[in-house]
Amino acid sequence: MNNIKLQERSITAGNGKAFWQSVMLDSGFTAIPRWTLDTTADIDEYEIAIPAELMTAVHQLATALSLPLSVALLSAHAKVLGALSGEQEVTIGYAQGGSSPLPLPLSLAARTWRELLQYTAQAEATLLEYQNFPVAELQRELGLTAPLFEAELAIDSEGNRGLAASTVLAVGFAQSPHTPPPDGYVLQLRYRTDVLDDACAARIAGYHLTALALMTAAPDAAHASQTLLSAEELHYQFDGFAGPHRELPDGAMHELFEKQALIHPDTIAVMHGNQQLTYRQLNARANRLARTLLTQGLRREGVVAVVCERNLDWITAVFAIFKAGGAYLPIEPHFPADRMARMLTRADCHFVLTEQDSCATLDPLLDTPAMRQLEIQRLFIGPASTEAGLIADLGIGTSADQLAYIYFTSGSTGEPKGAMCEHAGLVNHLFAKIDDLQIGAGSVVAQTAPQCFDISLWQLVAALLVGGHTQLIEQEVILDTKRFVDKLVDAKVNVLQVVPSYLEVVLSYLEAQPRALPDLRYVAVTGEALKKELTQRWFAALPEIKLVNAYGLTETSDDTNHEIMDRVPSRERVPLGRAVNNVHVYVVDEQLSPVPLGAPGEIVFSGVCVGRGYINDPERTQHAFMPDPHHPGQRLYRSGDFGRWLPEGKLEYLGRRDAQLKIRGFRIELGEIENSLLRLPGVRDGAVVAVDRVGRGKQLVAFYAGEQALAPTTLQQQLGESLPQYMIPSAFHWQPKLPLTDNGKIDKRTLAAYASETDLAKPNHGQSRTPTEQQLACAWAEILCIPPQQIGPDAHFFELGGTSLSALQLVTQLNRAISVKELAAHPVLANLAHLIDTRAR
Repeated sequence: MNNIKLQERSITAGNGKAFWQSVMLDSGFTAIPRWTLDTTADIDEYEIAIPAELMTAVHQLATALSLPLSVALLSAHAKVLGALSGEQEVTIGYAQGGSSPLPLPLSLAARTWRELLQYTAQAEATLLEYQNFPVAELQRELGLTAPLFEAELAIDSEGNRGLAASTVLAVGFAQSPHTPPPDGYVLQLRYRTDVLDDACAARIAGYHLTALALMTAAPDAAHASQTLLSAEELHYQFDGFAGPHRELPDGAMHELFEKQALIHPDTIAVMHGNQQLTYRQLNARANRLARTLLTQGLRREGVVAVVCERNLDWITAVFAIFKAGGAYLPIEPHFPADRMARMLTRADCHFVLTEQDSCATLDPLLDTPAMRQLEIQRLFIGPASTEAGLIADLGIGTSADQLAYIYFTSGSTGEPKGAMCEHAGLVNHLFAKIDDLQIGAGSVVAQTAPQCFDISLWQLVAALLVGGHTQLIEQEVILDTKRFVDKLVDAKVNVLQVVPSYLEVVLSYLEAQPRALPDLRYVAVTGEALKKELTQRWFAALPEIKLVNAYGLTETSDDTNHEIMDRVPSRERVPLGRAVNNVHVYVVDEQLSPVPLGAPGEIVFSGVCVGRGYINDPERTQHAFMPDPHHPGQRLYRSGDFGRWLPEGKLEYLGRRDAQLKIRGFRIELGEIENSLLRLPGVRDGAVVAVDRVGRGKQLVAFYAGEQALAPTTLQQQLGESLPQYMIPSAFHWQPKLPLTDNGKIDKRTLAAYASETDLAKPNHGQSRTPTEQQLACAWAEILCIPPQQIGPDAHFFELGGTSLSALQLVTQLNRAISVKELAAHPVLANLAHLIDTRAR
């Protein structure tokens, strides 16, 4: 059962006959196209004559198969509805004469048109056996639980047709009583103008005629592989929605930087705290380090891991790797040893650039037998980049299709997957940012993202290709909202990119303590869905600063779409925007054919942005990367994201249909967390679900079965040995046995519903005692959306679902009476209250 509800009724008007299907609009996931710029709720109609030769062919096919004409028309209509909805199951309200409509579920799983016709005929015959059943009983008999008849096409006594309130489209076949068959057949549509426009109605009529033509031309053809779209619409989707063509500068990223170093040698290139490097200094340091890598044996496309903090050594290492012809692999020094090992092994990495302070986890790891087999060479960035040596550019040629970098994302099998991207994709993305965010000479771009987050790279280097400079903002500053805002002002930052959850924290601070940001021009938001409510708050507080909703994936060289806003968007959802320079985006069905304009489908990418695949992982590469069937010679990437095109030429995101999601900007696979959970002692079975909690965004909740319940802190600590912090669930629920579906799989829908209804707080904490404890309990309750009476002295902030972002909110709400670091050290309410009271004495 899906979101399309149909009513079919045989209507006698004089000597003519017609049957109608009406499509209702649900309030949930949109299943029919929405294609109009008109907001006026009116009703319009469209009619097209069905060619006599086509109807002759339909009659002949129905006769040859001993089927009534209605079966052929129903089958064609089901095919159209499947294309419009992106679903393989549709339910039709079917009636004969003046009887009440009965539910007729139809599946499009049949392989050929002939099989679809036979299936439809059988479904119709089966339905007629139940025609005397009350609708409610029939609904139970067929296992249909969703509402079936929300609205019905209205026919008054004079034959005038109207639309019920919730109906958006009615489709009918009619035959003139004055014209003998096969002439005189028409296809009639009535539709709401605030959902569809006349051009879309004409296209939908055309889909019906095409379905009938395909059916009759080759009944034994596989209907799923045949498109209903016209050549004109296909051309429009392939080329009309592509990003604008832009000639890119000749050269790789580091070569373009080298040109700027010649033009602006003494201009500041990068700042970090009280340290800075000019273009000349940064170029010289990178050249020395690149020569060291080559001396040690680095070959073209050899993978070089960088394990260091976000500082001047980091940017030096990135440029050095590119200059030496290597491929950059970022690894955060705080990652668990197990995850580091899997990344290094999968990437077949033989070089690690690091710094002395980043070796606490790295050194013991490299000394293990498994890592010694890789023969990894460790080099310290500082000494290798500053010791005496040649500082001239190396002049090693770099081809556009050469491997530039590898970013590891979460994998559903429990094994991280390393997405490989090439220099052409990197340069194209950098200039998409430069063009759309107006980055030029003198521009200041803030670098805020962690090294393992792919947006960190453009933040780091984009300004340096056009004479601007990068402001590396320290992590401790990011974790203090006031200091972060101070830094934006003091450093005169022009361009900033953050995830929506962090933007909400900054905006809350600015709403409480208004302050001008005179130099900030663009704030790009990425990594999570940007909600309209946040844009409303932003433009109410800072109307002069543009918001950019940026969308893309690691496998597509980062962002592929930009929605640049100077006001609150008019639609319910914030669009993903148009494709950036030189990028092709399609919305397709399972056969990779474009779906109708405005219909939901999978978002796929083609062109220069598409990466090479997953390193040393041919199976997953083959599943996601393939030749583009529509543009020969190009690679195509299947994102797994679902969306649709809007009439403005912008993309709208509708969600995912797998277990992949983003938490605070990091893309993760629930399967990887589940695999790690199952490896823990005492865990027999496990599952992880994501729930949206008001005020806290997405939260990961784990369910597990075993002999007995385990301490949540123990589970979190054990998972922390193999998973980064953002992948560790906020709550753990023990159950003697996890619920199963009818086919024996863990029933995640039931678990998600339970997690949504169950508060992370437990009512056995006891009541707060001191005034400070009571004050803290109220603050925690507001931020964590937990009843204050459930927060007692022994409550643990992070066990209740607290995150680094909610910690920032708490610090702000308490007027900085504590710091984030102090909260992390004293997460129990009574201990934190004691710290505050002691300080006040």
